[in-house]
Parts: sequence; structure tokens; C-alpha cells
Amino acid sequence: MSDLTDLEKNTSTPAGSFARMRGRLVEYARLMRLDRPIGIWLLLWPALWALWISADGHPDERVFVIFLLGTFVMRAAGCVINDFADREFDPHVRRTASRPLARGVVSPAEALAVFAVLGLIALALLIPLNRPTQVLALVGGVLAVTYPFLKRFFALPQAYLGLAFSWSVPMAFAAQTGELPLVAWVLFVAGVLWTTAYDTIYAMVDREDDLVIGIRSSAILFGRADRGIVAALQAGALVLLALAGYLAQLGHWYWLGLAIAVATSLHQQYLIRRRDPADCFHAFLNNNLFGLAVFGGILLDYLFRS
Repeated sequence: MSDLTDLEKNTSTPAGSFARMRGRLVEYARLMRLDRPIGIWLLLWPALWALWISADGHPDERVFVIFLLGTFVMRAAGCVINDFADREFDPHVRRTASRPLARGVVSPAEALAVFAVLGLIALALLIPLNRPTQVLALVGGVLAVTYPFLKRFFALPQAYLGLAFSWSVPMAFAAQTGELPLVAWVLFVAGVLWTTAYDTIYAMVDREDDLVIGIRSSAILFGRADRGIVAALQAGALVLLALAGYLAQLGHWYWLGLAIAVATSLHQQYLIRRRDPADCFHAFLNNNLFGLAVFGGILLDYLFRS
């Protein structure tokens, strides 16, 4: 690594070996995007929505811990395989040029090794779960692994990411109840629309770079209709979340949380009005509040039920 100190370069001493190992671990952590936890939260919110609704507000403790750890592991694995797939493109994009693979401080072989370890951990987490959840998890794993490669030829990879990020919803219902009722699929489709919306906003940040290097995205596909389509996707997600609340017989706390989610969506539309990359990135990050508001409404509704 170009920024190693003389002590780190000198591996003949215990201190130098430790410093070098620490440097490698830091780069692996960056490869897994542990320094940017927004993706963990965005992946976790739909899982928490589903866990609480499927269990009437009292999810199984073991299932909760497994899904929590699984979200962390799968997001890390997804980032690693994404950077592996984009290793030839990332050096040419301002936002991604500092990633470990793009800078050459982590080799492709190392990235695949880290991905393999994370995959084994994910498989181990599935062992205590029932068979339907295990089968669904394998499907989710395929979605997560194949997503990064779709950007070469599929014009709407953000929708595919929505499938991958929302697949925890049917998994949660299967793990808790062994069944997939209508409300599970309503929540799932709501998650797909929401993810497609916020990842399109994210793609608006890199649109100019993606056009140059030939990466496909919904921001490129939608063109000047991007804001209107994002608004339609957000509206669809909110309508389906309202339907899910009705099907689950949730009360006023949920509707308050959903109202806050509506307000965040309107704020995001305001932020992206000029399509400025910095404002679009801010709007993308704002989706963490959207997910939190919906979950907060679910949590409080079950908490204060008599």
C-alpha cells in the first residue's frame, strides 16, 4: 500500500507485522463498506417490518438475531462482489475511485476470498431456520450475487436490487410462521418499489460517469422523466405500505409513522429538483429516515396495544 509507514513496511518486527495486518483488515473493512453503514440500515428496515408484523409484534428472539446478523453479513458480501464486478469501472468514477479494489490495495483474489468467508457465515446462519426459509434464503443469495453483473446489459438494475433487498420480507414470514400470507407479498412489493426509487436517486449521482463508461442504470433509462418516475415509485410504495397496515390491522401509531414517511418522500423530491449530485446523494441518505419511520410506527403500535 502506498500509504504504509516505514514501520508497517518492515514486517521483520512484531510491531511491523501487526501494523501491516491492521492495515489489511482496515482495507477489508472498507471493501465490505463497514465505514458506510447506510446500506445495512436500508437492507434491515424491510426485514424488521416483516419480522414484527409476522409475529404480531413479538418476533422470536433467535430469528431476530439471525436476521440481524444475516443482514450485516449479506450486505458486506454484496458490497464485496459488487466491487469485484466493477473493479474495471470504479477507477473511472469519482465516487468509487477510492475503493480498495479500484486503488489496487486489495487484489481480486483477496476479494473473492473475503466473499467466500462471508458466504460460509451466511450459510451457517441458515442452519437453525426452517426449510422454507432456507430455500428462500438461497434464492435471495442468487439475487444478491447476480445483481452486480446485470449493470452490463440490463437497463433497470435498480429494480433487480429491489428484489434482492426486499427478499428478507418473505423470508421473515416463513421463518416466523412457515407461511406467506397476502400481507407478506404486499410488503415485499412495497419494498421493491421503495428500493427502486431510492437507488434511482443514488444512480442520479453517477449518471454522467455511468454514461461515459457504459454502465446501465434507471437514472439513464428514465432520462428527464426520472423525478416523476421516482415520485410514482414512492407513491406506489406508500400505498402498498398503507394496504399492509390495513391487512395487519395496525393502528394510529403506524399511520403516524407512515405520515412521516410521506413527508420524507416529499423532502426527497425537493432535494432532487435540480438533479444536483450532492443533493441527490443527500436525498438517498434520507431514505434511512423513511425506513425508520415505518418501523417506528409498527413498533409503537404493537407496544401500546392493550
